[in-house]
Amino acid sequence: MTAYPGQTLTRTTLGQLCTAVWDSQSRQMTDLLYTEKDLVTSLKDYIRAEESKLEQVKTWAQKLDVLSATATQDPEGFLGHPVNAFKLMKRLNTEWGELESLVLKDMSDGFISNLTIQRQHFPNDDDQTGAAKALMRLQDTYRLDTQTISTGELPMTVEDCFELGKIAYSDADYYHTELWMEQALKQLDGGEESTVDMVTILDYLSYSIYQQGELERALDYTKRLLKLDSAHQRANGNLKYFEYQLAKQKKVEAEEGLKEKEEREREKREVSEKKGRPADYLPERRKYEQLCRGEGIKMTPRRQSRMFCRYSDNNRHPLYMLGPVKQEDEWDRPRIIRYHDILSNSEIEKVKELAKPRLRRATVHDPQTGKLTTAHYRVSKSAWLTAYEDPVVDKINQRIEDITGLNVKTAEELQVANYGVGGQYEPHFDFGRKDEPDAFKELGTGNRIATWLIYMSDVPSGGATVFTDVGAAVWPKKGSAVFWYNLFASGEGDYSTRHAACPVLVGNKWVSNKWIHERGQEFRRRCTLDESD
Repeated sequence: MTAYPGQTLTRTTLGQLCTAVWDSQSRQMTDLLYTEKDLVTSLKDYIRAEESKLEQVKTWAQKLDVLSATATQDPEGFLGHPVNAFKLMKRLNTEWGELESLVLKDMSDGFISNLTIQRQHFPNDDDQTGAAKALMRLQDTYRLDTQTISTGELPMTVEDCFELGKIAYSDADYYHTELWMEQALKQLDGGEESTVDMVTILDYLSYSIYQQGELERALDYTKRLLKLDSAHQRANGNLKYFEYQLAKQKKVEAEEGLKEKEEREREKREVSEKKGRPADYLPERRKYEQLCRGEGIKMTPRRQSRMFCRYSDNNRHPLYMLGPVKQEDEWDRPRIIRYHDILSNSEIEKVKELAKPRLRRATVHDPQTGKLTTAHYRVSKSAWLTAYEDPVVDKINQRIEDITGLNVKTAEELQVANYGVGGQYEPHFDFGRKDEPDAFKELGTGNRIATWLIYMSDVPSGGATVFTDVGAAVWPKKGSAVFWYNLFASGEGDYSTRHAACPVLVGNKWVSNKWIHERGQEFRRRCTLDESD
């Protein structure tokens, strides 16, 4: 079997002072002169090393001073770019640690003490890995090639690309390992200086390509590695293995008849076509990502002709007789309605102000236990706001009731969610299905009959709400809200409401939602056996 590359990196060290030896009295004085000269030379080397170290620290401080000054002017906008988020995680988790090692070579108690205190707020390896995976998730969803990401407005270094490849490798994701190691190699070939050596990159690259079934390419990269380091033990072993496997494969091909050769060529084409991201748990992944890219189903002109914008007074509600709300049909089956100008900027800022101190990793209902738990397919932070906390929250709840005509007293509290870079919520249902009858048992208010979703920010790129079963896509618009029923009037779940929050590509997405339950709606939305009603 082939060996796989490790993850050990080398570091440079400072030189040591020289010493002189004097062997006889007659030569002692002359030797001392030369010894002193050597000591002075060593002392100068030491001073240059210290100056070099201080210059490195100074350069680092200047660079970070400019960067942090820019970033803190608009933190959300700055962190809204996926490369900024990844580089922040990488700096705090990796590079600040390297700076600590550098400064520790001197008596820098003040800095180390401060760093130690601040370290409790730093991201850890999991956070850095999460940022890297978010970047790769965006890469896949929005079909961004590594060259575009790495050499874009915020260029990535060889080290950045290598780190992404390493994280993918640790998950046995050889597809992304190959993409990012190839980009790192391309930048090294282009003359970019790096602390990561080409041998290490080629080691990862050849193995990841081999794991995807491309023996000849794996062999080519292994040979290139051995030209740089002929004594590389693992590469020498891999070379013999690859050559043996290729020879074996060619021998089989030589003995095959025409029919078998055609079959083998067909198999090779199938392997080539299937190469790419490994299959995952989400069967509708392809459709979900197409919708996120804006490649949704287009309505026929006939269906489109039935979609309207209107002013609604909600059946002559006294509050909206003089100031009706702007209502727009987003989709017909299921019926998805957007209400414009539902929240003012001041109301949005107040809701965000209340939610920010309490934002925690968002949870989902576990159908097995009926309890809330975090999930890898929902990447956001959320907080719950009760009506009595602030008049603004109470006003929003009342507004939802007035517009929908549904009783919100049995609804869940207002949930505020923030989706940062790569933040998403993969396809899911809001209502409890028959296979999870106890999903909302502890609430005692029945199933989720409807969803009210408020967009509290515009999103420059990405972040759509998509309905994978029907091909609908609703794009965020600050201050607007969308509404749909999760249940038919019969009480049965509407499976066409399966939806998702697409990853945020650029920007920061803020939403708040109200899940309205069955109890209290008995005379507001009467039951019927006709599901088309």
